Amino acid sequence: MNKFNMIKTIQLALVIILAIAALLVVFLNREVYSLIGSDAGVRIIAVFLWVVLGLSFAFLYYDFRSYTTMKRENAELDNAVYSDALTGIANRYSVDAYLGQFIGKPLPGDLGCVTLELVNLSDINARLGHAGGDEAIQDFSEILQQAANGVCFIGRNGGNKFLAIFRDCSSRRIDGFLDSVKELNDEHNRLKPQSAIEYKAGAAFDEGDDIHTVTELVVLSDRRAHKG
Repeated sequence: MNKFNMIKTIQLALVIILAIAALLVVFLNREVYSLIGSDAGVRIIAVFLWVVLGLSFAFLYYDFRSYTTMKRENAELDNAVYSDALTGIANRYSVDAYLGQFIGKPLPGDLGCVTLELVNLSDINARLGHAGGDEAIQDFSEILQQAANGVCFIGRNGGNKFLAIFRDCSSRRIDGFLDSVKELNDEHNRLKPQSAIEYKAGAAFDEGDDIHTVTELVVLSDRRAHKG
């Protein structure tokens, strides 16, 4: 629970507690009960206070509901802005934003990059139509997400290209990721031979003094994917 929700919850609880306390005082204290019933001035004050309590509760509840709705709408907007509409993974904008944190800074030594390219997409489109190509892209995205298993950032870098960015990277992590991709892709092709996926991958990590920026790292991985 964030700070705003906590404050509003406390405020609502206090209003409810005060209302219950006021009811108990009125109904359990005969003197107060009689005074309200017999004195018009006291009755007006009591009604006024109850109206204030009721309005306070209504406004607090409205604030709480409005904030919840706004938070949900913001989450939906973020998803629309940062997620690829077809696959649900990070889109090109999100990829650029993620890489942006390394722009203008020395390249971290533990940063690794893998570019993956779905190379037979045009063939799938020709045989199965655009819907078949979209399904292949979705399937390949799921393969990459399963292979990543939370150890790297996965994004669709436009069209038929995907990018995996590793923090705290090692050659073993990259090899394990690529092995998982191959295993999952082979299983996919066995189950869906009509839309078998062919891809190429290129990795860049620990390149020494030849690579100085994250942009150069991504370009190198892309170039190796083409050669692969």
